[in-house]
Amino acid sequence: MYLDDAGAAPTLPEVVQALGGIPDGNPSSFHREGRAARASLDAARDHLAAALNASRTVITFTASGTEAVNLAILGAAHRLPAHATVLTWAAEHQSVLAAARHLEAAGHAVTIGPTDHNATVDLDAIKPGVGLISIGLANNEVGTIQPVVEAIERAHQVGALVHVDACAGPRWIDIPKGADLISLSGHKLGAGRGGALYVRDGVRIDPQLHGGPQEWGRRAGREDVSAAVAIATAMTVCNAERAARLTAAARHSAELRATLDDLGGRLTGGADRLPNYATATFATRRGEDMLLALDLAGVAASSGSACASGSLDPSHVLLAMGLSLDEALGSLRLTTGYTTNEAEVTRARAVLTAVLARTPTHA
Repeated sequence: MYLDDAGAAPTLPEVVQALGGIPDGNPSSFHREGRAARASLDAARDHLAAALNASRTVITFTASGTEAVNLAILGAAHRLPAHATVLTWAAEHQSVLAAARHLEAAGHAVTIGPTDHNATVDLDAIKPGVGLISIGLANNEVGTIQPVVEAIERAHQVGALVHVDACAGPRWIDIPKGADLISLSGHKLGAGRGGALYVRDGVRIDPQLHGGPQEWGRRAGREDVSAAVAIATAMTVCNAERAARLTAAARHSAELRATLDDLGGRLTGGADRLPNYATATFATRRGEDMLLALDLAGVAASSGSACASGSLDPSHVLLAMGLSLDEALGSLRLTTGYTTNEAEVTRARAVLTAVLARTPTHA
């Protein structure tokens, strides 16, 4: 049973089909194979632009969501007026926080704002003097949906650019209009690869990879046509199926959350969260112990962001939410997806009960 959709969504069958017969040529070449590759790349750009209700010139394909995030934050920050502040929040994704700290080390003014106990950002941190904010569409670890519309309004009132990290959430909820920069991750959409960055018309960013003029001069290097086709196809499918998938996802996560609650877990994430998330912490257990036991029982889960797997450090998201060190070390994240069915959820509840009964506890 695969309950780690937020870590990597299974590749959509439509993506697999779209990837059949992708040309091998370099899109910058003028021969037949190159022209065929260029046609596939252009079609992918058009499809992704349509999915975002945008023009094709605002779409830049990247290798991953992390690259898209870094290109947005670093690229925009380098064009800010002197002394303008870059603002983000303590529970944002590691790629956002790492980019912000890189800027801070280079001499930029950076503010890491607080969040509440649900990981909801504090919008009062948006003040005059802020030149760029980076806010998640939804928290990738506990699923809390952020007040992005209000954040965009407040930021624009003080003259700040807005980057929305939409790597988590767009297969389940709409991306609000008005952002200046939007980053996407293919593996969270069911594309299996790639990333993309939306850059609003009129917004200028500095490239972080230097070389040729590819991707409107924003990102040098030979384009990965397969990754572009994959993420464009996945975003199109997610847009078309979003509403139809919500009810089942919400029902499945509610059943799993009830089980985690019954087993003594402290549920995390606000009432307004992504519909496929069921997350909790166990102060007397360790996340890695639970994950290993669940894996042996045939259940794939996570203890938070997949980007932090293999690390014994506590979740920075849960610490930012005010949870204790023991609770942060005992987190469990179950996320359902398009392939999840009722029988799997019923079996997962039984497995969770059995596994947690025999998982060692810590004082």
